[in-house]
Amino acid sequence: MESFEVNWSKEELHTYLFIYCINADFKETKEELEAISLRTNQETYKKMHKEFEKDNDYASIQKINKSLKKLNYGKEEVNKLFEEIKELFLSDGSYAILEKNLLRGLQRLLK
Repeated sequence: MESFEVNWSKEELHTYLFIYCINADFKETKEELEAISLRTNQETYKKMHKEFEKDNDYASIQKINKSLKKLNYGKEEVNKLFEEIKELFLSDGSYAILEKNLLRGLQRLLK
């Protein structure tokens, strides 16, 4: 079994997670990208997007989960992160069924 070691900062984790989430409906809208740009810098975005592009869904979930644990996220911080994800999903004016399903799945896996 492959090991998914990550050594991300909180900003890198958030950026990767947001990129993962906006791809739930297989497209990155201009509004979603703008919403991410308000939360991170261009260098971090490019770095994390490059990593996201080489990962499959399983690898992404493993990396996110390990990083949350490694950075000692508590329940409150995870809940705040999910609120930010909801805002991100709504940034393009719609909340697609694929986005809703992804959020539910992440909540089950990461809480």
